[in-house]
Amino acid sequence: MPSIRKLMLVVLLPLVLALMPGAAQAEKRIALVIGNAAYQAGALATPANDAGLIAQTLQAAGFDVVGARDLDQDSLRRALRDFLEKAAAAGPDTVAFVYVSGYGLQLEGENYFVPIDAKVARDSDVAAEALRLSDYLRPLAALKLKAGIVVLDAARSNPFVKSGPPLAGGLALVEPEPGLLIAFNAAPGTVAPEGQGPYGAYAQALAEMMREGGLPLAGVFDRARLRVNEVTKGAEVPWHASKLTATSVLLFERAADAPPPAVSSEEAAAIRARPLRELPAQEAYAAALERDTLDGYSEFLAAYPDDLMAARIRAMVAARREAITWRRTRLVDTPPAYWSYLRRYPQGPHAADAHRRLALLAAAFEPPATFTAMAYDVAPPPPEEILYIGRPVLIFDDPLFAFAPPPSPPVVFLGPPPPDFVVLVPPPPPIGIFVLPMPIYRPVPVWVRPPAYVAPPPNNVIYNNVHNTVVVNNVTNTVTITNPAGQTQTVAPSAAISPAAAQPAARSPQTATAPAASAPAASLAPALPPSVAKKAATLQTQSPQGGAAQPSAPGSATTQPTSQPGKPLPGMKGAPLPSVTPGAPTTPSAAIAPSGPSPASWNAKPGSAPSQAPTAVTSTSPSAATSPAPSSPPAGGGAKPATSQTPSATAPSAAIAPGTTAPPKRKTPTQTPAANPSAPPPSAAVAPAVRMPTATVPGTPPPGGKPLPAAHGPAANQAPPSLATAPTKPAMAPASPPPGATPPTPPHLPAANPVTPPASAKPVTPAAAAASPPPAPAPKVAPPQPKGCPPGKTMSVVNGQPVCK
Repeated sequence: MPSIRKLMLVVLLPLVLALMPGAAQAEKRIALVIGNAAYQAGALATPANDAGLIAQTLQAAGFDVVGARDLDQDSLRRALRDFLEKAAAAGPDTVAFVYVSGYGLQLEGENYFVPIDAKVARDSDVAAEALRLSDYLRPLAALKLKAGIVVLDAARSNPFVKSGPPLAGGLALVEPEPGLLIAFNAAPGTVAPEGQGPYGAYAQALAEMMREGGLPLAGVFDRARLRVNEVTKGAEVPWHASKLTATSVLLFERAADAPPPAVSSEEAAAIRARPLRELPAQEAYAAALERDTLDGYSEFLAAYPDDLMAARIRAMVAARREAITWRRTRLVDTPPAYWSYLRRYPQGPHAADAHRRLALLAAAFEPPATFTAMAYDVAPPPPEEILYIGRPVLIFDDPLFAFAPPPSPPVVFLGPPPPDFVVLVPPPPPIGIFVLPMPIYRPVPVWVRPPAYVAPPPNNVIYNNVHNTVVVNNVTNTVTITNPAGQTQTVAPSAAISPAAAQPAARSPQTATAPAASAPAASLAPALPPSVAKKAATLQTQSPQGGAAQPSAPGSATTQPTSQPGKPLPGMKGAPLPSVTPGAPTTPSAAIAPSGPSPASWNAKPGSAPSQAPTAVTSTSPSAATSPAPSSPPAGGGAKPATSQTPSATAPSAAIAPGTTAPPKRKTPTQTPAANPSAPPPSAAVAPAVRMPTATVPGTPPPGGKPLPAAHGPAANQAPPSLATAPTKPAMAPASPPPGATPPTPPHLPAANPVTPPASAKPVTPAAAAASPPPAPAPKVAPPQPKGCPPGKTMSVVNGQPVCK
């Protein structure tokens, strides 16, 4: 008997545990985020930044995110296919999120996403140059995942189809497949204004609402609509439709000890359920906007026909009625259906689409005398609506309409944004080909966290520091983490990925640094889709600059200057990434390159103040002002520093190249020439005005000569390792002094252990500080230098030759 009970327990226990709510398998979350900004037809300002912000928010919510920016048609197709394969392998307990930002088009009831290399001159080019999104949404819905969310931040005024029949504006109204939620940044048939800040209004509002704990997906998009309408002063009205089968999908949970909301959920639900005529006009407008249905807008007009918001609501009704009518027409797809649409909207946004379909069906544009008109679910448009839909593109902030700005939503519908999410700073420039920008991560409140049933994503810095501020330095490849107590530490990416980094050790509020391990900086951003990563590796291998520059549009600049306030960041508005000048030192950044000690600090005697050379620089580039070149200690450490220098204008490339210092000189009275207040000619900007004699680097062969023997003597007479191993460059001819200027009198050569070259070899001058952009001057051999002058004589330059007088 006991054995039978044990057997039944063994059989029934797994079944009981499987039926328990908490015993469900862990929810896997995956996401694909794409931001196309560098369009050849016209660059956009915010899509790449928007994609980075959404990707980072999804990472915090536990999504395994892959993302990319500025994809051409082939890369875009492959990225979407890669994600479909990943979703298919993830299993049924998976939530898939797709966000694309860029240009979107609609043609004959289908929506298309435009790659950056698309050339769409006519309507017939759309299907060939852009990607039809339904070709990827249907396979995604067929996987029967737990939930699929597709966000199209692509309803914009576009520069395409300038000739022939026009396209309808914005995106086409669609009905999502079962298991999907589809969202647009602007209502069907309307377009959003281009954002002026570093992020678009829709992406920032969506990221804000996604971080709200305990808010279901429908609530996320409803509140995002209210926020966008408030921020854009009614110019943009987002839209979404859902056929999710999952009972509830929460991006973040709200802890039980969280502070209570300003309005209880019960009170807010009661107000939302009341008829609009029972609410004040301001609350009624917010309620109608939150519902975002044709019936809700019509109810507002019936209750408040003379309100200031009535005209704005009529435009929304007109756009929605026309979109529903066209959607129904396109589904039927018969000549009588298109004739029926043209009877209602002879100049409507989709009149050209109706003519295209009639031509494809070999039917006349004009209907016969008698035909059976199609019965629609919505009434024909009243005459006052024709003003809004009698044009291809509907823009709510059109000055012709002169709409009054909408009121701010009452707190019962939408509270104020978090203080640290009102103004977001732009992200640092992207760090590689196709890689998304990484904004500074703003932590969610401590009472908000991803649900416990979510499977942790692999190697996710943001997820492991969801309550900490995370700043990624793309140059030094380090992560600075600040916890809610203000304690800060800077760690390597490998340390930031580990959960232990989420709890920084008790330190002072000042930054505490940790040694950074070498790891790919791209690992801190969302990973590239596999096919895109393969293409990026190929481009980096083929690029002569090591793949530092992103492929740019024809005619665009190949290099991008340092970003300045008010100017687009590299990688935005069609600009490529910053490139590395061939031959320039590969320091992480000129702004952070540590400057080496000055020669005076090496040669100063104990207890004496270091000597300083007069600063007679006539022109300095911005990079030179922020990036002092590290100098190497001169040979002969016991000699005193030079007391006379005449630096010339510094080119940007020379500002970040390690400078070659002049050798130490005997303390002799010299005369410093007056600095020329004006900038020298371009030829003088890359070479010193007077070439100072320097000691030859041991082991460096002169041009056309044999290698010099290594100098044997005190260590002070040997070049430092960094100087001895530096690659030499072709020497440049010394520039002639300006007319009327007195040539400087060079000091005596050092007498201590000079390096004597072989008789058959010619002395070599030091390499140029840096090479100017091509074309570079041909290498020339400098004239021979005298080995020294007898006592009582000094060295001077006559006709470019140093002589003793």
